[in-house]
Amino acid sequence: MRYIFSILFLCLLLTGCNAKQVRHLASDAALIKPGVSTKNDVRRFLGEPNGHRTVSPGVIEYVYYEEVPGLLGHTPVIGSWVDAEGYEMIVILMNNDVVTSCEFRTFSEKDREWLEDFTWEDVK
Repeated sequence: MRYIFSILFLCLLLTGCNAKQVRHLASDAALIKPGVSTKNDVRRFLGEPNGHRTVSPGVIEYVYYEEVPGLLGHTPVIGSWVDAEGYEMIVILMNNDVVTSCEFRTFSEKDREWLEDFTWEDVK
């Protein structure tokens, strides 16, 4: 009986181990200062962007994206099966390698719940 409790206790301790690095986009966005930060600063603080595009000559947009896990999202094994609760995003606009704007955005699945409750009527 003691061995069963020991094994269960050991399993509980191991479930707390998480090797995935966690990004905190809200606090990371505060490190970027428009008009001051450069492309090298952005890469140093935030790493490689999840996406980027050229808006116009000399103007580049970087996008950093992170899903916000739901209630069981951090649980080992089953956490990957649970849908995300929403996501966070940082959109950085740079002109000639100097940051001109940095926006933090957050989106939740609950933002769209009104679609289910709304009475849809045809407009005549």
